[in-house]
Amino acid sequence: MPIQLIADSGATKCEWCGVSDSGKKKTIFTTGISPYFLNAAQIVELLQEELIPGLQNAEVNKVHFYGTGLGNPGNVKIICKALKKLFPDAEVKADTDLLGAARALCGNEKGIACILGTGSNSCYYNGKKIMNSTPSLGYILGDEGSGASLGKKVLQHYLYNTFDEDLKARFDAMFVTNQMEILENLYKKPFPNRYLASFAIFLSDNRGHYMVENILEDGLNDFFFYHLYKYRESWKLPINFIGSIAFGFKDVLQELCNSHQLDLGHVLKNPMEGLVKYHTGVA
Repeated sequence: MPIQLIADSGATKCEWCGVSDSGKKKTIFTTGISPYFLNAAQIVELLQEELIPGLQNAEVNKVHFYGTGLGNPGNVKIICKALKKLFPDAEVKADTDLLGAARALCGNEKGIACILGTGSNSCYYNGKKIMNSTPSLGYILGDEGSGASLGKKVLQHYLYNTFDEDLKARFDAMFVTNQMEILENLYKKPFPNRYLASFAIFLSDNRGHYMVENILEDGLNDFFFYHLYKYRESWKLPINFIGSIAFGFKDVLQELCNSHQLDLGHVLKNPMEGLVKYHTGVA
């Protein structure tokens, strides 16, 4: 039975969904695929081990791959080469995770599409393609409103002894760490952005405390100021969000949209359901 295969990949995890003509869906998770870290041969080897057995010899006629690092044409070639090796008879396309978010959130309609997960990104989407986007500067210079940015604010409050005694005690009980260990993880170990983002859960677990609410409002408002204010379409079209941070703090996004006189659109935890609908019409 022929299927379309849709992939949404970060650097650590990739979700694959095979959809048959009858609408039957099968989901498979593999290790994330980043062409910055893996060449075509390594990608083929990884997918032969983690993806192919789960497909159970299904006939793949189309592959839609959305992932990190695909704003670089050279990286697109790496992904497409690997996928064509695995699925030689399939039509293969690889696009950015931002376009995937826009298609999942907006379909064929115009809108502002935003990613708020470990990192952050945004664009104006005209219903067919991305027309404008703000620079993605990464966790050191950018990623406002992301898990990494919010986690950084949590650590600053803790290490600068800004938390009150109650909140400091909650932090100590939750993470059991210290300044030396935190700095070691940030400056000497790999993936400091993920490490920073791991502290964002402290905010969701301590909602209602005025310091937590201030961090959330200030951190997410930075995203509005540095990103949404750059699009004149923001005041004409729905503002749509995708990602764990957006989904977890939807109420804060709604309050900020109200205060900025913006229209909050869809808020999704991940893009797969929207991508399946976009490519196949299957809800």
